[in-house]
Amino acid sequence: MRRLGLPVSDDTILRHLKRHAAGNRPISSRIIGIDDWSWRRSWRYGTMIVDLERREVLDILQDRSVASTAQWLKRHPSVEIVNRDRCGLYAQAAREGAPQARQVADRFHLLQNLRIAIEEQMSLSGRATGRALRPDKDNEPYADTTHRRRARHAHRQSRQVVFDAVHALRKEGLPCSEIARRTGYGRRSIAKWLTFDAPPARRRAALKPTSPLYFEAFLAECWTAGNRCGRHLFHDIQARGYTGSFSNLERLLAKWRRAEKVDQDSAALASVNDHQFARDAVPIRDPETGHLISPVVAAALCVKPRAALTASQARKVDALKRESPDFALMRSLGMRFRGLFRSGDSYVDAPYGKGFLSGGLIGCFHMSGL
Repeated sequence: MRRLGLPVSDDTILRHLKRHAAGNRPISSRIIGIDDWSWRRSWRYGTMIVDLERREVLDILQDRSVASTAQWLKRHPSVEIVNRDRCGLYAQAAREGAPQARQVADRFHLLQNLRIAIEEQMSLSGRATGRALRPDKDNEPYADTTHRRRARHAHRQSRQVVFDAVHALRKEGLPCSEIARRTGYGRRSIAKWLTFDAPPARRRAALKPTSPLYFEAFLAECWTAGNRCGRHLFHDIQARGYTGSFSNLERLLAKWRRAEKVDQDSAALASVNDHQFARDAVPIRDPETGHLISPVVAAALCVKPRAALTASQARKVDALKRESPDFALMRSLGMRFRGLFRSGDSYVDAPYGKGFLSGGLIGCFHMSGL
């Protein structure tokens, strides 16, 4: 508001919006949309509830939680359809507060799901889209190259060298005191190591509330339920006593995301027919620059209507359609899928259904939520 030259605070604007929504609120709402909005981006969120038939804001909740959203829904039993995103939090709130209502995904997130699914499918095309089917171990995106992991590996190696030296000196008949003098380690450590055939594993310190692993069971439950926003989970475990940093939590969640991505890629590779991975596939290049067209770019262009394409993008699309029959089919189905939203027709004709199942692309459209 200050940037616009309006001497009005944010709280005043929100208060007037809520008052306006309350004064013009219909007696009952059948179809509502629920989504979050940010008080402070990536830090604090609230919940906005909209009447989709009248296109009016019904209410603005102070937080984004199952309890407050479910309580609001219980006060409005007339709700028949709840339009929401993929957040498991709002799904749980709708089940608790409006069990009679039908939950549906909104158009934006369905199209987003479709774009992501197409990206995954294009990634499976291997060299045809400029990405190796199975990266070499030396080129793994998450190879053991970080400083912390290298340091741990070096420390294990050094302990192994000392351990071998201790046992070698013992075989020469030297007592523990002499071995300790030569190696610089304490006699108790030497005596302990001599009882093992391999260096003993270091004991892990007891978990404390400063570590996200202390709340691993709760985090895993939230993760399975679909709540995967780092900030959400950070606030949830803070309420349960977490005293660590957000970056520590993000490192744990990043590990889970990588593991899940590997599982998804492995399942997708196993489900695709071998003929889709022809090794003589020709990489598809940008006709202007000669650079390989990445799966991310291909997926974005696949769901973009021809009228919205720039001249450069249109040439990329033509090249992709010419070199990749799968891309041509996915784009055709994707455009017809967008047309269903525009027309409001829920009927899927036979040719669409037949194309939908052909070409080994059923997994792609299944991932998009269709």
